[in-house]
Amino acid sequence: MARGSSAFVAALTAASVATVGFLAYRAQAGVPPNLGTRPGVSAKPTATKAPRDSRNPTALPSGSGVGERVVYSVDDDRVWLVSADERVENTFPVIPGSVDPAPGTYAVTSRSQQVTGTDGTLVEHVVRFTGVRGVVIGFSAAVDGAAPAPDPAVRTGGIRESRADGETMWMFATIGQKVVVIR
Repeated sequence: MARGSSAFVAALTAASVATVGFLAYRAQAGVPPNLGTRPGVSAKPTATKAPRDSRNPTALPSGSGVGERVVYSVDDDRVWLVSADERVENTFPVIPGSVDPAPGTYAVTSRSQQVTGTDGTLVEHVVRFTGVRGVVIGFSAAVDGAAPAPDPAVRTGGIRESRADGETMWMFATIGQKVVVIR
């Protein structure tokens, strides 16, 4: 086979894989919340809050997974960046959007250096990991450093960090990085 043909086939394969990935992501965002449940059974996962160390409220909660990962507590509005050897590399507070992800294990699906958020704010170091009924969920930092409370009337999935913490997240959470969401 000629060298040009191999490159063409490789490019075509890469484009096909990217297209299938994109379509799977879009399909997941459009799945009705009650799909696959029996009548009278809630589609929402029932997760209990992970145990906390009362002496050190910023300590990594037990039951938050294993291995290298980002841990995000919806109830505590806090993130932990955990190395493969279970050492907390960093932890910091965040300000969630108006839409929370369900507890579970995800992976970073896309990243953007700088975009405009769903609330109209210019954000940087965007690290996305899931979607909830059409709302993309991910970490980001406002370029102007502002951290206003989210407007509950606007469905937003941006979990805001300080600019310094956003840069730390950007360096840690590359495509495929595990993200564990806990209560």
